[in-house]
Amino acid sequence: MTYYVTTPIYYVNDAPHLGHAYTTLAADVLARWHRRRGEDVWFLTGTDEHGQKILRTAEANGVGPKEWADRLVHESWQPLWEHLEIANDDFIRTTQQRHTDRVREFVQDLHDRGEIYKDSYEGPYCVDCEEFKLPGELLDGEGEYAGQKLCPIHKKPVELLKEENYFFRLSAYTDRLLAHYEANPGFIQPESARNEVVNFVRQGLQDLSISRSTFDWGVKVPWDEQHVIYVWIDALLNYATAVGYNENPEKFGSTFPADVHLVGKDILRFHAVIWPALLLANGLPLPGRIAANGWLLVGGEKMSKSNLTGIKPQDLTAHFGVDAYRWYFLRAIAFGQDGSFSWEDFSARYTSELANDYGNLASRVTAMVGRYFDGELPAATADGEAERTVREGLARAVAEADRRIGEELDFQGGILAVFDFVKQVNGYLTEQQPWKVAKDESEKGRARLATILYTAAESLRAVAVLLDPVMPETSGKLWESLGAEASLGALADQRIQDAAEWGRLPAGATVTKGAVLFPRLS
Repeated sequence: MTYYVTTPIYYVNDAPHLGHAYTTLAADVLARWHRRRGEDVWFLTGTDEHGQKILRTAEANGVGPKEWADRLVHESWQPLWEHLEIANDDFIRTTQQRHTDRVREFVQDLHDRGEIYKDSYEGPYCVDCEEFKLPGELLDGEGEYAGQKLCPIHKKPVELLKEENYFFRLSAYTDRLLAHYEANPGFIQPESARNEVVNFVRQGLQDLSISRSTFDWGVKVPWDEQHVIYVWIDALLNYATAVGYNENPEKFGSTFPADVHLVGKDILRFHAVIWPALLLANGLPLPGRIAANGWLLVGGEKMSKSNLTGIKPQDLTAHFGVDAYRWYFLRAIAFGQDGSFSWEDFSARYTSELANDYGNLASRVTAMVGRYFDGELPAATADGEAERTVREGLARAVAEADRRIGEELDFQGGILAVFDFVKQVNGYLTEQQPWKVAKDESEKGRARLATILYTAAESLRAVAVLLDPVMPETSGKLWESLGAEASLGALADQRIQDAAEWGRLPAGATVTKGAVLFPRLS
C-alpha cells in the first residue's frame, strides 16, 4: 500500500504566504521521511479555484475567475513550491476536468442514495471562509464595524444569505462520527483539536447546504444545473479524485484513503466532520489521521494577507537560504501549536544551531581530514569508550527522530534529536582534541587521530541522511564532501533505518572541504 499524505488545497484568491508554506513544508518533510524508509509514497497538494471568494477576487482584478486562477497558479503557487523544493507527486486544481467530472459523480451517487434533499436556508455567511456560521460563533463588531456581526476567524462582517439549496443529511452521522472518534483516538491530532471536534459533534450536527444558486462559478449540480456544488464539498473531494476515484480503480485501491491529512486548525471541522461523513455516506474508507497545525503569529496576530502580516517566503529565503527556511519553521514551532515568528529569532537560531553547531562541525572535520590525511578518510583502528558512546548516541538519535517525525508528526522533536547528536559529536571532538593528538606522530598517535576523525566523519554521514528530508540541498553538499556519493551511492537511495548502521562510510573515501554550509549572515 502507498503512504498517502496531503496538504489542504489552497484558495487562489492571492499569492501564498508563510502560513501556506508552513503546512506544505511539514507535508513535504513527512513524505520525504517515509520515502527514506523505503516506502511507496504519494504526496498531494493543489489549489481550490471555485466559489464566491475566487469569483469576487477575480472581478475586483478585472478578469474572469479561470484566468485569475491560471495566473496565480502559474506565477505564484507552483513557482514557490519549486523554489522551496517541495517534492509533491501531484498538483491538483479543482478546475481540472479529472476533478470536476468525478465530483459530479460523487454527488450524484449521494443523491441516488437518498442522502441529499432540497430545502431553503437563511443564515450568516462568511465569504472568506466560504461557510455558513452559527449565530453563537459570531463576534460583535466595533469601530467601523459597529453594529455588525463578524466572522471570528477573519474579523470581517458576515452576510445574511437566504437561498433554496440542496442539503446533505449530515445530522444522520452524529453517532457514527462520535463512535469513530472514540474507537480511533489518534484520528484527530493534536488532542486539543480532537476535544474541540468531539465537543462540537456532541452538540448535534445540522444538515449541510451543499449547493449555491446565487452565482455560477463552480461545479454544476448534475441533476439541477441552476445550482453549483458548495465549494467545500468540491474541495474535499480532491483527496479522492486526485488518486483515481471512479477512474483508476487500481491506483485508488492502493492509495486511498490518505494516511495523513495535514490542515490548518481553522479548517479542521471540514476535514474531521464533513469529510468523514461524506465518505461514510458513500461507503468509502476514512483517512488514518487528520492533523491540524497551529497558526503562525506575528505580533500575536494570525499571519494572513487580510491583517497585513502576510510575509512572502522569498523575503526570508533571500536572506537565510531555502534550506534554513525549511529547517527553521519546523524546528522553532511545535507542530499542532500556535507559534510566533520573528526575524530576530530566526537569525539567532541560524547562527547558533546551523552555522556554529552543524556547519562548523562539517567544516572542522573535512578540514582536518584534508590537513592530516591528505583528504583520504582513515580507518578507525583504536576504538574506545568515547567512540562507543558516539555510536550509542547515533542509534538513539535515529530511533527517536524516526518515531517523532515518521509516526508522531513531531517535526520539532525529531529535528532536535538529530541536533542533540550534532552537539554530542561537537563535544566529542572538544574532549578528544584531535588537533593535539595530531602532534603525536607515533603509530599509536596516528591510529588514535584516525579513529577520532573517522568517528566524526561517519557521524556526519548519518546526519546527512537524517536531515535530508528537512534540508535536501545542504545534505547533498555534505554527502558529496564526505566522498559518500562515490563510495555509497546517491543520498536519495539511503534509508533512515540504515543511518545508524555504523561503518557505512568506507575508509579511503575522498573527503573535501566544500563551501561553507551556512554562511555568516550579512
